[in-house]
Amino acid sequence: MCWSATADLWAGLGIGAVGVASLASVRRPGDAPLAALPLLLGAHQVVEAGVWHADGGTGPATLAWAVIALPLLPLWVPLGVLSAARPADRPRLLVPLAAGLATAAFLAYRLAARPVSAEIRGHTLGYAVDLPYAPVVLAGYLLATVGALLLARDPLLRVLGLLTGAGALVCAFLWRTAFVSTWCALAALASLLLLAWVRGRPRSPRADPSPADRNPMASQ
Repeated sequence: MCWSATADLWAGLGIGAVGVASLASVRRPGDAPLAALPLLLGAHQVVEAGVWHADGGTGPATLAWAVIALPLLPLWVPLGVLSAARPADRPRLLVPLAAGLATAAFLAYRLAARPVSAEIRGHTLGYAVDLPYAPVVLAGYLLATVGALLLARDPLLRVLGLLTGAGALVCAFLWRTAFVSTWCALAALASLLLLAWVRGRPRSPRADPSPADRNPMASQ
């Protein structure tokens, strides 16, 4: 979240533009889900601008914000990391994916069963949803998102995991003290790191050549 509707709108448009550039830079089909993550983050900011304009409440913009933040992100991130990983690295990434599936299913159920509301608190927006077992859900959420990035082999994705974990703590502290929110700045920085990651990825390796291709004389 940002500190005003205008900030959310412009941050969302900027982050979305980074997402377009990321998708245009994809060289491997498996990288597309993570490359598209800035588009999702940008849409999230634009949706929140609608929450500001509606003065919070329980309207469609609030629900859309909650759907992206709660069930969608803990599923999207581990799936994206798994999709981009080498086959040999995928077994260890099944743990955060399982955590993401369970967390997303529980959060989707809670959103369907109970309304989520938003309230303007100075320079921040506060969201309220009836969420039992909150510490367990938070642990599953962090394992799915931050954990998946930290378990990735790619150094830049691990840096993104460290940044996301540390940034989330800072943003949570500033939000709880009713100070200005900096989550949009974290989303922008994460999107730029993903753009750098996509552009640094090699092209998909060619299939292993057949014995005849390796030794043309073998087919003569």
